[in-house]
Amino acid sequence: MCGRFVQYEGMAIYIEELSPQIELFSGYDAERINRFNVAPTTRVQLLHIKEDGLHIDAVRWGWAPFWAKGKRPDPINARVETVTTGKFFKQLWPNGRAIVPSEGWYEWVKDPNDPKKKQPYFIRLKSRKPMFFGALAQVHPGLDPHEGDGFVIITAASDQGMVDIHDRRPLVLTAQHSNEWLDPDISSARAEEIAKELCQPTEEFEWFPVGRAVGNVRNQGSELIEPYSSAEKPHDEHNCDNPTKSEQK
Repeated sequence: MCGRFVQYEGMAIYIEELSPQIELFSGYDAERINRFNVAPTTRVQLLHIKEDGLHIDAVRWGWAPFWAKGKRPDPINARVETVTTGKFFKQLWPNGRAIVPSEGWYEWVKDPNDPKKKQPYFIRLKSRKPMFFGALAQVHPGLDPHEGDGFVIITAASDQGMVDIHDRRPLVLTAQHSNEWLDPDISSARAEEIAKELCQPTEEFEWFPVGRAVGNVRNQGSELIEPYSSAEKPHDEHNCDNPTKSEQK
């Protein structure tokens, strides 16, 4: 998975899709977020577990344990194959489970005739409904951001046509499995099963080329997710244009 995604609906829309019965202590808003080019190190709205229930907070995208700080950029992704057993995310697994709501993400595909050129693609659900990325987060209580806070998106291997776009993709969960993921009483074994076996299948997604303006993080308009003028139909392809080390093995 590359280092860009979107989050443009209001939190009320995400909650309605996830579960209208969810009880939230920090509240949520119907006002649209309107972020069409979310980049690493920026603060992103996510749902996470606290002792008194579920909360929504804006949390920095990227996290590393204290002993790894400063050695390299904080990873923004975590591989599902190792996240439950590796020492790097031991502090977050399994009690740091979180959900990042989104409408899709971007990937870059190298031009077969010129490797220096890359075509961005936007990937979304065919239903065009919100999707929910499985994530791990550290969020300290209080109104002020804590320097140790952050989150990573869990990634899985791509398959079928999507592997032509990129070999990794975010762990996208259904609303049902997202609710399970956020359940504080879920067992570690069940959480691992959801992460490793219940990612939404490739056939639920569509992807198509978009304009190269998404390569500049200053660009944030809805035109970024419009199909590129030379190819209107969804298409099966992908590769990455992320300037930082994005994934921790």
